[in-house]
Amino acid sequence: MSEDDNQLSQELTKCFPALDASLLKDCVTLCKNYALSAEELQFKWEAFNFRPSATRSEISPYTPESLDALKQAIQRERVASAQPKAPRNSALVAALNRSGFRGRGSAARGAAAAQVKIEPDAEGFAMVAGPSTVAFEGPDGSRKKRAYRYMLQKPSERGRVMDEHIDEFAEKIREVYGVEDIGDPSASTSDDITVVGRIIHDDDTAEDTSKLGENSIAIECSRNLASGARAPLRFDAQPKIRNGPKGSDAVTLFPGALVAMRGRNGGAGHFLVSEILLLPPPPPAEILKRNETQGPFTVFIASGPYSPDKDLGFKPWRTLLKKIQEAKPAVVVLIGPFIDAQHPLIKLGDVDSTPLKLFRTRFVDPLRSYLDSVPGSIAVLVPSPRDLISTHAVFPQAEFEKEVVGSDPRMRLVPNPAWFSLNGLTFSVTSVDTLFHVKRGEFSKKGEEADSVDVSADDGCGDAIVGLCKHIVQQRSVYPVFPVPSGLEAEVVLDVSHSDALRLGPASDGDSDAPPPECIPDVLIVPSRLKLFAKPIYNALAINPGFVARLGYVVLDVGSRAGTGRPTMTGNVMKVEI
Repeated sequence: MSEDDNQLSQELTKCFPALDASLLKDCVTLCKNYALSAEELQFKWEAFNFRPSATRSEISPYTPESLDALKQAIQRERVASAQPKAPRNSALVAALNRSGFRGRGSAARGAAAAQVKIEPDAEGFAMVAGPSTVAFEGPDGSRKKRAYRYMLQKPSERGRVMDEHIDEFAEKIREVYGVEDIGDPSASTSDDITVVGRIIHDDDTAEDTSKLGENSIAIECSRNLASGARAPLRFDAQPKIRNGPKGSDAVTLFPGALVAMRGRNGGAGHFLVSEILLLPPPPPAEILKRNETQGPFTVFIASGPYSPDKDLGFKPWRTLLKKIQEAKPAVVVLIGPFIDAQHPLIKLGDVDSTPLKLFRTRFVDPLRSYLDSVPGSIAVLVPSPRDLISTHAVFPQAEFEKEVVGSDPRMRLVPNPAWFSLNGLTFSVTSVDTLFHVKRGEFSKKGEEADSVDVSADDGCGDAIVGLCKHIVQQRSVYPVFPVPSGLEAEVVLDVSHSDALRLGPASDGDSDAPPPECIPDVLIVPSRLKLFAKPIYNALAINPGFVARLGYVVLDVGSRAGTGRPTMTGNVMKVEI
């Protein structure tokens, strides 16, 4: 401890004689972070706990919880004092906000996102009633790193990143199968070789390169492994499928999938596949701070759009909100788009409010009322590239700016995709319809099982929907598709150069450049226009809550823990009754 810290500790001890050592250290940090003297902190503490009928002896005791509440109050005070005054020419500001609705097509959306003005929340919000009943842990690092500049992606950078992903996959194949040499599928050989690469459409000039077929599938290798070679693929009548789940006699491929295959190029202009080598799934997420005393809790999971195409009345959302108020869940997970740039009325500019005001009226204010009425509850908000209130209309996507929700600490803002935990239970969430995008390009090939792996009876083997979710796990990416399927480009603006953020697992710590660990979350949330479900995969629970505009949502009931292991989880697919 420095000399200044020692002096500050002595001053704090005089002002707060009842502080223990750990709290004293926290108080020193608090004073340094907010440039406060010991006496100023004492004044703020007494003002924070002031009640007209109280005596000095009745002021709340010094505890970690009360100190944390004081810190939040100081933070809110600093945010409020830093808010700029509203401009005098309000008509001009309104005109600028309304201009955000013009030309919000897929090409214009990224450039226009910066026009969304973050206005001060005039009403503010009430003091948080107490600590959350559920322990929330969000992503590490700062928003600044996730809010990278986009529309500056160079082809060379994109190619380098894609090659790195192939090379990493090849290393895993070497470890699992003991393969020493990775070959070139375009080179003629007399013996079988192992090749590793990315599945692509064989004809770049085709109108729809997202749908693969028996005679339109190819593999593209990295520059490091095979000088970036491409080769059309053809398959034996019954290729061996090695290391697949027992009972599954077929493998499904799609554009962007990383694969390893054995076979040969006999000089006929294609690579003939005799074996397909699959990787085992990544390990489950580590058990983080799981306490056997933590009780059961409920999570409501819903995804946008939240209003049907015919209007912006948000009737399905308002009906769901009543259900939330009745059930009083500890956590509400809401996934964008909230104010959808693709909504027909918004594309026409037929709306009387700014995007931010509409969001606050329809979402922030009702959520704040709910959180006030259920002390200890929290809301988790995940953005979408289609969100008008986001200043980062690209995927991977940074979280909303905290001013969007008035800096309310009970509304947890996470990026897209997001990895977070609730009472140590890990969640992976994205707002992009990955399942539908994968399904658009699927090509299935039957084969012969070899070295099959036993799977649990409830693992959904043979279930097409579960199979789509397994692609995410096996590819270790929440969006393994490349390129974005034809006709769906408006749904996601993919920035390949930042695709490390799409890995299945927690984000890398802080500013570290090391690749983050890959693991399976306890709960995988993948909103899709496909059938709603809540099904087990690889001992995890995969959930598609659907869209609120289509009247779908999911209620997740988390039971008490058996020791320090994973608690029981039950996902209930629900319908909004209008």
